[in-house]
Amino acid sequence: MSDAYNVRFNVFVEEQKVPEEEEIDEFEEEAVHFVAYDQDKPIGAGRFREVEGVGKVERICVLADYRHTGAGRLLMEAIEAFAKEQRVNLKLNAQTRAKGFYEKLGYHVTSGEFMDAGIPHVEMKKTLQLQ
Repeated sequence: MSDAYNVRFNVFVEEQKVPEEEEIDEFEEEAVHFVAYDQDKPIGAGRFREVEGVGKVERICVLADYRHTGAGRLLMEAIEAFAKEQRVNLKLNAQTRAKGFYEKLGYHVTSGEFMDAGIPHVEMKKTLQLQ
């Protein structure tokens, strides 16, 4: 958990200026946390929660030096594999600047633009191949 928090703090609080009290929330204990590593160094993080029968992907981030390396895609693939085991489809709230990244992974926009922590977002969903 501390590795996930460190990456999230670096990206969201320090880089994007999200207030620290908004970054860590009441859902941390119920969420399943994922961390991507380069050797022993945590470089990416995200979490998964089941909300009303849908898997909600949250807090996806990769350190600036590791963006465009495939780390984010690998992180999302791990979360999607977990969601398949849970037999749920996925939704997420994407920063609009990351919308293209999620579209390449098969997500589609399902809302208009809205603000979260002072950053424009859209809701996106993906239907998984559940067996």
